[in-house]
Amino acid sequence: MPETLFLFDRPESVAAWSAIDDRVMGGVSRSALRFDPAGHAVFSGQVSTDNNGGFASVRASVSTPPGSDIDAVELVVRGDGHRYKLNLRTDRGFDGVNYQAAFAPPAGQWVTLRLTLDAFQPSYRGRAVSDAPPLRGARIEQVGLMIADRQFGAFELAIGAMRALGAGEG
Repeated sequence: MPETLFLFDRPESVAAWSAIDDRVMGGVSRSALRFDPAGHAVFSGQVSTDNNGGFASVRASVSTPPGSDIDAVELVVRGDGHRYKLNLRTDRGFDGVNYQAAFAPPAGQWVTLRLTLDAFQPSYRGRAVSDAPPLRGARIEQVGLMIADRQFGAFELAIGAMRALGAGEG
């Protein structure tokens, strides 16, 4: 049975999310995850190249790591034509290895996407990490959304839910 990691149906559902933009390295990009009264969250902001910037992201800790049998994360999203990344971390730290999978939902249309754990690639500050251990569902401590890869300007991704799926679900 799918395990809901985040359901963005109430204003308090976005309270645990924090922006971690390129400002941490001197850039000027900005983002936030805010609640939309229509019953979902919106990850939005502006990505800028100023001061060697180029990414915006939000992150939250999961209250209970998903079970060891999960093999995918399901997102209910409405895109804007940009490509995003779902980030998964296996610790509660600020910096370190991040497992990333890209997704590009169609603009203006709600869709349900399934990202298998084997699609997530380990990286550290945007560079591949070849010797990272494989991603295991039971070790997921933090989740995040990111926009990068030279996609400058305004962006807006609506998100209704994020769920962990076990083998054979979805």
